[in-house]
Amino acid sequence: MKTIDKAYINGEFVTPKGTEYFDLISPTTNEKLGQVLLGNIEDTQNAIAAAKEAFKTFSKTSIAERIKYLQNIQTSIEKRKEAFINVMIEEYGGTFQFSSISYEYMLKGLESTINLLSTYKFNKTMGKSEVQMTPIGVVGIIIPWNSSNSFICSKLATAIAAGCTTVIKPSEMSAQQTELITECLHEAGLPKGVFNIVNGLGEIVGAEISRNPDIAKISFTGSTNVGKIIAKEAINTMKRITLELGGKSPNIILDDADFSKAIPMAIIAAYMNSGQACIAATRLLIPENRLEEVKTLVKETISNTIVGDPKNETTNIGPMVSKKQYERVQNYIQIGINEGAEILTGGLGKPQGLEKGNFVKPTVFTNVNNQMRITREEIFGPVLSILTYKTEEEAIEIANDTTYGLQAYVSSSNEKRAHTIASQINAGRVLINGLGHDPMAPFGGFKQSGIGREFGILGLEAYLEPKALIK
Repeated sequence: MKTIDKAYINGEFVTPKGTEYFDLISPTTNEKLGQVLLGNIEDTQNAIAAAKEAFKTFSKTSIAERIKYLQNIQTSIEKRKEAFINVMIEEYGGTFQFSSISYEYMLKGLESTINLLSTYKFNKTMGKSEVQMTPIGVVGIIIPWNSSNSFICSKLATAIAAGCTTVIKPSEMSAQQTELITECLHEAGLPKGVFNIVNGLGEIVGAEISRNPDIAKISFTGSTNVGKIIAKEAINTMKRITLELGGKSPNIILDDADFSKAIPMAIIAAYMNSGQACIAATRLLIPENRLEEVKTLVKETISNTIVGDPKNETTNIGPMVSKKQYERVQNYIQIGINEGAEILTGGLGKPQGLEKGNFVKPTVFTNVNNQMRITREEIFGPVLSILTYKTEEEAIEIANDTTYGLQAYVSSSNEKRAHTIASQINAGRVLINGLGHDPMAPFGGFKQSGIGREFGILGLEAYLEPKALIK
């Protein structure tokens, strides 16, 4: 059993002042993997103080220096590919497939930030004035457990590119993953205080980051409910915020799509990261007159979808991260049944032979309407609802009838038609005929899916304050 008892503050691995331990439990077996010593308010304040001091000099570094630091991080991570994938599988229960993609996204995020930094102009002319894009200050980074190191890399890379320093609060459930990325960042040789990492609970470490006046900005990825709490606290000291929150993504399959390809892709989109993804396409919108055909294709696809040990390369769906998350998903499946929805496949309980872990049967509901809780609330598990529409206009109306607006999907054999539909959906990203990711394009949500954007120019400028020099 492993004990993690270090925070990273001011360029050093230090023992936290906190005394509480958090147990690390395997999602696959529910056996104890180890424990992590949690930081307290004093640890968080020390980390913030270190970042504040480091900002004085780091904010004045050159673009070339920042690029070098990012390249160093990239090189360090590249040496540890197998370790990154294995620790995500063990601690989080991420499948080998997803953990491998997550690792590649870490590197792509760094590479795209380096490319952006090589071309971005920090001095602009607007009207007759010079506008300097200046680093915002100390950034508090608060991230969830569903792709921990990928979030750390993308947010930290952007902060470094902007000339900001950081205090990072990962999920306490990701402590082994955090330990690995911290070692890589330390090896990269960044100046002391540029990044500080404190494991701890949201109501302690996260709360201090949210209220501390020396934090200039918060970048948070997580649930909408927690995002609202952070935003309310941040306003007291006028912190800038980037909030990437929940989603209930619609996937519109138009009648001219190749259903033999679109439906299997829809299942992948719904069950990505075992359904524990804010961008998961959990509302499948299909033409009413194709329902029986879709049912057949869905059942066939799911019969070939493997639920099991996440370390196996053929596994498509792994366990939920915790017993609590498993119980949440079970509760929503029961809610769907109570609401009158019909289970096409899946349902309550664990798949046969997987009773030890937090495994969920991949579940699909039909006879669903868009007012049911299972279609309006984020479940965060492998649960898909199939809705039908009669016209394109109705499909768009259903897609937009949600409090969320993070991502959406459209499939059609006519790209122009798909583009026309996509342009009418209220979401921060709409994927057309595919499941791609563009690290240079902005990512973030409409409505209660968040505030602000990450990635690319808009993501970088969220870490910068414009200063106009008027003569």
